[in-house]
Amino acid sequence: MSLKIGVMGARGSFSEMAGEQYIKKENLTEAEILTLVTAEAVLDGLEKGLCNKGIFPIENSNGGIVIEAVHAMAKHRFSIEKMFELDVHHNLLVKKGITASHIKSISSHDQALKQCRMYLKRVWPNADIVPFKDTAAAASALNSGELPNTTAVIASRRAAELYDLDILEESIQDLKYNYTTFLVATKLP
Repeated sequence: MSLKIGVMGARGSFSEMAGEQYIKKENLTEAEILTLVTAEAVLDGLEKGLCNKGIFPIENSNGGIVIEAVHAMAKHRFSIEKMFELDVHHNLLVKKGITASHIKSISSHDQALKQCRMYLKRVWPNADIVPFKDTAAAASALNSGELPNTTAVIASRRAAELYDLDILEESIQDLKYNYTTFLVATKLP
């Protein structure tokens, strides 16, 4: 039987990377990652038996507490198996052929926007900053046309590859070392 690990984030998210890191470090050979997008969905899935473990971010060295995760944790009962860190590097992604002069808005998860706030103020003072439910989901929405071509998104390098987007600028987070703490949750017995 395959171990199912629910993560907060879409395909290409930092939570998916955290899940892969966990699988590798724990030498799990029969594990599958379910991208559940929100911390609420992860903990709900854990309680309902959709997944055996849940992985989601709870704090970032620059962006602080992940409020969404705290709210979800307050509504659910679970055990904490462990906590670990992932060094997060944000990239500014755009549709193919789009240049900086086309960008009118920048969209991403609120936590990613916080981790890049000084960069955004310095480089994009006139852009509209638009929160989105997830970094990788924002990349997917840009690719599918749900977000306009004049939008750039902040997400991972993997999201750029998965959703066929160009990287306009790399490592735009405000801190060179930008660590996010992830929690591994299990169902209470």
